[in-house]
Amino acid sequence: MTTRFSVAGIELELLRYPSRQESNLQAWDAADEHLIKLLTETGQAPVATGIINDSFGALSCALSRMDAAWPLFIETDAKTSFLGTQQNQQANQLSMGNLHWLNSRDALPAGLALVLMKLPKNLNYFAHQLVRLSQVLPQGTRVLIAAKAKSINAALLTLFANNLGPASASLTWKKTRVITCIADGKARELPQPSRWHIPEFRLEISNLSNVFAAGKLDIGARIMLDNMPEGNFESVVDLGCGNGVLGLRAAQLYPQAKIHFIDDSEMAVASSQANWHLNHLDAQHAAFHWDDCMSHLPEDITPDLVLCNPPFHQGEAITDHIAWQMFLDARRRLKDGGLLQVVGNRHLGYHIKLQRLFKNCTTVASNGKFVILQARK
Repeated sequence: MTTRFSVAGIELELLRYPSRQESNLQAWDAADEHLIKLLTETGQAPVATGIINDSFGALSCALSRMDAAWPLFIETDAKTSFLGTQQNQQANQLSMGNLHWLNSRDALPAGLALVLMKLPKNLNYFAHQLVRLSQVLPQGTRVLIAAKAKSINAALLTLFANNLGPASASLTWKKTRVITCIADGKARELPQPSRWHIPEFRLEISNLSNVFAAGKLDIGARIMLDNMPEGNFESVVDLGCGNGVLGLRAAQLYPQAKIHFIDDSEMAVASSQANWHLNHLDAQHAAFHWDDCMSHLPEDITPDLVLCNPPFHQGEAITDHIAWQMFLDARRRLKDGGLLQVVGNRHLGYHIKLQRLFKNCTTVASNGKFVILQARK
């Protein structure tokens, strides 16, 4: 794994977050390099700059290295991005006095003179971000978006025109291109969260734009809902909660339990909280945590049941290290005798990891694509 970032005379040591993980994935990509190369070649002066979707701080660290006083407004929906940026700023001995932190629902500041973005995988979320920018950027403000060249097409450029302003793409460099979008100064209205119904479980669901399965029940959650564990559970964690559907069902089945909703996505946590109220559940029986798995929860949270539908990607990268961390955290946090129930694609082989960690693993249910596994501490 390469950790040395070296572009246009800027040298940094960059790691993904957490720095100790089984994956050999790099903390930046060629699209990050392309943006920094462009800024240095054009002699960009330090101005109030928004940075959006900077996975682990490559962009903010590079600009801080160029000028320690460069005012940076960093927006992220991912807790791991927030923590990774802090980790890399500190590791490179960069002052963080020039950094201002925003999550994906915080009000964007007026007065931004430049915006740097990475193109996210979720284009509905990207359109939402462009609309947010349209509400604060003056006409003529440049927004530079770096992406793989293969991801850029006429439909994407139309997305810019509809939601922020006209856009054009650079020549290709290292299989990436930089799109320059010029804000047209016209404020658009933010889209409403999608909303839908699961009649068989009497649940109303609302999703913000960066939440998985935005308009329907995904098939992994479906098989989990049909095979929830039996027991008198008192403390339940919906780990990687998304819109919170598993935790909502747990609240129906275990009315005495405190349900903890945890996700790396701030929008997911907000959606879970909205859905708890939407379904008229008792606020005293729920807690909501924007966290990297269970890394920063209060030590007194010791569940007797953890429900988990792990993601197997992080941005564009396909990886199972997030599932592995979820399983490790569950093993550490569960009460003795507590239960971890996991749903996943059959081919991911989660049973091997669970057997290794818990010394036991039981198959609860399966179909052609998914399997539900239980492990007891």
